[in-house]
Amino acid sequence: MSKTSHFIAIVDDDSLFLTALERLLGARSWATKTFASGPQFIASLTDGLPNCLILDLQMPEMSGLEIQRTLLRKNIKIPTIIVTSDSDATMRQRCISAGAVAYLLKPVRRAELFKAIEAAALDGSV
Repeated sequence: MSKTSHFIAIVDDDSLFLTALERLLGARSWATKTFASGPQFIASLTDGLPNCLILDLQMPEMSGLEIQRTLLRKNIKIPTIIVTSDSDATMRQRCISAGAVAYLLKPVRRAELFKAIEAAALDGSV
């Protein structure tokens, strides 16, 4: 597996949310790469690992939880933030158990997202 690169990967099937998040993080000078699906993101891992991963939970081809589990099976550890409209406590616990550092509800609050990203990048290198 390639070394970690300095960017935040965002995976969401909603192109409007993806673009909005990319612009929001870009305004903070955080480099991002966006992916419209889980398989697209998984295929990109040979090019380098992100410092942080922001995942939509509910996507048609591969859910955020399935992506997390795929990464675990491959022994790939990326600090992951789940963003979703699903407030189910059981699903939240599943994602946290699979390694998510945060589980944020849409619409995502800016300050909450920034705090989660900073916590995910313990060394501040995002």
